Amino acid sequence: MALDEAIERALRVYEKEKRHAAPTEAVAQDLGYRNANNGAALSAFASLRYYGLLERPEEGKLAVSKDLESYQYAPEEKLKRSYLIQWLKNPAIFGELLERYAEGLPSEATLRFDLINKGFTPASAEAAITVFKRSVEFVGYYSELPSGVVSGSVPAQDDSYKSAIDRSPDVSPRANGQDTQSKESSASAEDRIPVRLTAGRRAWLIVPTPFFQADKVRLKAQIDLLLTEEESAADPD
Repeated sequence: MALDEAIERALRVYEKEKRHAAPTEAVAQDLGYRNANNGAALSAFASLRYYGLLERPEEGKLAVSKDLESYQYAPEEKLKRSYLIQWLKNPAIFGELLERYAEGLPSEATLRFDLINKGFTPASAEAAITVFKRSVEFVGYYSELPSGVVSGSVPAQDDSYKSAIDRSPDVSPRANGQDTQSKESSASAEDRIPVRLTAGRRAWLIVPTPFFQADKVRLKAQIDLLLTEEESAADPD
């Protein structure tokens, strides 16, 4: 789903629910679906969450993000634009492409080649390019950026309202040219995905690119192992 359509749909939910956490069935109906169990509704939920427009505060419920409310009532276009840039970068693949092509997008053939090398099928690469270019055009990303908006930064918000995928600039030594690891290690692409935990804590998943199905299976198995060990420790019997 392109960003302009995602924002329009998220505002539709906001009009009905405000910032309250609502059952997924209600949110699906707000978006025009009969229920939350069909593929179209689930796909819409996923798109809105990728951009950071929709959050899941608890199991079985969804709520629009605080950033969307702030965007809706922002008094200046400059501020609205900063939110748009942030949302555009939130999907990991979009953020990576914008970082790679900082001065302007290449041809569709080049974008297609990049995506296929990352594991996209030709059909899914075509769909991603269409959505990506439409979203970039909607934001006007490559037009002259107002001062203070180049990085897509927005006013500080409470951590509980941050989007699901944080595309904040990398301030690690590697980003500042101080990487002491081998060239082979520094050349690998990674996405750092925050996972909100209880009591305001946060964990980070560092996911390599490309990330294959076999990798997902191994990662899930490792998490299951950790949960099993934790349960065993809590129940010595």
